[in-house]
Order: sequence, then C-alpha cells, then structure tokens
Amino acid sequence: MSITAVTQAIPVQEIGEIFDVTRLGEYTQFTVVAPGVAAGFRPGQFVAIAVGGPDTSMLLRRSFALYGVKPGGDFAGTIQFVVAEHGRGTEWLVRQQIGTKLDLVGPLGVPFPLPREASPAVLVGGGYGTAPLLPLAEALLAQGSDIELILGAATGSRLFGELPAKRLIGQVTVTTDDGSAGQRGWVTDPLPSAIERLGAQIVYACGPMGMLRAVGEVAAAHAIPAQVAVEESMACGIGVCMSCVLPVRGSDGTSKFVRSCVEGPVFEAGRVRWADVGTLPADLLGADAMGGR
Repeated sequence: MSITAVTQAIPVQEIGEIFDVTRLGEYTQFTVVAPGVAAGFRPGQFVAIAVGGPDTSMLLRRSFALYGVKPGGDFAGTIQFVVAEHGRGTEWLVRQQIGTKLDLVGPLGVPFPLPREASPAVLVGGGYGTAPLLPLAEALLAQGSDIELILGAATGSRLFGELPAKRLIGQVTVTTDDGSAGQRGWVTDPLPSAIERLGAQIVYACGPMGMLRAVGEVAAAHAIPAQVAVEESMACGIGVCMSCVLPVRGSDGTSKFVRSCVEGPVFEAGRVRWADVGTLPADLLGADAMGGR
C-alpha cells in the first residue's frame, strides 16, 4: 500500500472567539471561530493556545488536537478541540466563556498520511485521543475506504466521540478498563479481529503512549503499518522549547531525538523507540554530547 505525500499549510496566528463550550464527561469541548486556522487544517494537526490571560506568568502555550473543523465559506471558519483539565493552563481554559477571545497558532504539526487509493483501515482512539480520528475518518470515507473504529478509555466518563463516530460510520467498538461502558478490556483486545475482519491495510491511532506502543505491535504482527499521533506535552508547538522530543529511527536506521510538534505528532509506530521514551539511549545520535546533562 502506498501513502500520499503529506502537504502542510503555513500556520497562522489569529485571535479566535469562543462560539460554544460544551461539557462532555470529564472533558470540555470548545468551538472557536478561527477561519485562518481552519483554512489550512489536515486531520492529525493541532492548535497551540495562549492561556492565563494577558497578564499571566504562564508563557508557554497549550496544544490540542483539532477535530470538527469547518473552513470558511458562507460562514466564518470554526475549529473544535477538547480539553482535559490537568494543570494551571487547562484549569484557566476550561473556565472561559462564550465570547472570550483566544490567541491561537495553527494548524501545526504533520497530519496523518492518507493512502493513495481506497484502503481498508482500522482507527483506534484512547480517551480524548479519538478527536483527531474523526476528521481522519471523514477523509478516508471520502476516498471510498472501508473503516472500523475502536474507542477505549479507563472508564466510561473518559470516553470521547462515540456518538459522532456512530453517526459517521455506524458500528463502533467500545472498550473500558473497568467495564463501565462497552466491553471490559483494552482497545488492543478487539483490534486483531477488526484487522482480520476488514482485511485492513493500515491502522491509525491516537491516545496514551502505552496504548500506541501496543497498537503498533498488533499492527506489526499483522504485517501492516500503523500511523500514530502521540500525546506528548508540546509546550510551544513550534519546535523551540524541546519539551516534546522522542527517540525515533530514521529511514537510514539512525536513531535521534525528534520534536513531536514539528516532525510529528504523527509517526510510523515502528520507528518510535517506545522502550526508550523518557531516557537517553547510548546509541542515539548525539548522545555522547548530551551525556550527564
């Protein structure tokens, strides 16, 4: 199966206005009028948002995957993203109301690569990692690809996107660690049968790092590629702060740290050195110069 070359629009900075705020389980969904960001969007890309207001000491932006993007036409372009409240930045953001202005930069990052022709695919989302898979599903369906979607989370309140996914493709498989929704277990439990049933030629996934590693291993066992969008903390979103580096094998076999926000967030799962995430492998390009720091 061949993959199309990834094309990216030049990101823009603009002031967007919050159009809608909706609470969904443990998440907050925002719809923001941001025609510049919406115009260049491709599935898998994200937006970086300034948080804390004009007088804040929080200098770094917070990054969120985009979904539900509607480019401008007869109406101003809108974007949607989902926020899980974790720290000071997201605590401030989830308390913002309709009409609030947000400083945005986007669309950022490498989007999901699409097959050159219709190809059956399984999409796997963990928690709010389902968000970027919904516009991807729309793009694959527009190509004529058959798709299945598996959604998982630790518990039912942490699931995201089940209803819009069902409206889009019909049947959706749901798993939760505690069995509070769907079948009890992990998203990788039904993945092999979905691949075989569909005759899938590719797997796409977004979610926690451990889940992405497991999805990549299942795909490799079926001799098909997996394209995964990582959920690393991307503090600046433009490759400056180096907070989101991952050890990745290049096409020449050489491993080096790459920035998830610039070279990613989408990677081929087989190239990410999952066991070495958060460490400094001795064979990594430049590791000798970084040792002891």
